[in-house]
Amino acid sequence: MATADTVYNTTTAAQEPKSRKWFIVPSENLDKVRFAIKVIELLLSFVAFVMEEVVSSCSQCGPLYFFEFVSCTALLFTLLLLILLATPLHQRVGINSWPSLDFGYTSVMAILFFLASILFAADNGQTGLEQGTVAFGFLATVAFFIDFGLFVKNRGIPCRKGNNQQADRTPRPESEKLNANGTDSVN
Repeated sequence: MATADTVYNTTTAAQEPKSRKWFIVPSENLDKVRFAIKVIELLLSFVAFVMEEVVSSCSQCGPLYFFEFVSCTALLFTLLLLILLATPLHQRVGINSWPSLDFGYTSVMAILFFLASILFAADNGQTGLEQGTVAFGFLATVAFFIDFGLFVKNRGIPCRKGNNQQADRTPRPESEKLNANGTDSVN
């Protein structure tokens, strides 16, 4: 049995050592600048959400509730995306197109935050708290649009064909079968 182990050991490919890092910025999906912007998005969304929650009364509550929904969604999903992209957890999730997901999420949140801030600015009680909430909503909107712009500038639009980016660089198995005797057979 000792000789069989040596045969298998010499032909077995070495496994890559597992990284003990739990925080991987910069990575192929998130550079340092965009990481900082995502943290700013998270903080501004948090402040906007908390300030909105402190509003005690509203005459027309629809815009307030829409702003609450958008700010809470931005807070939770930005936190989730930040955790996934800044740690090795994104490798364990069955998603292969992180740039497309990040691009889509950032663009949708920028538009939703912009709409929610406009609607809440147009229809609120004009208290200092509500105006501050609207201000943080617009600041979060600006952060999302800056993130969107940097993404497009650095990586292009991932959904377009001919983007000059290779989506998957893993080697593909050969599809041609080898003959048993090593020669091509002519039929």
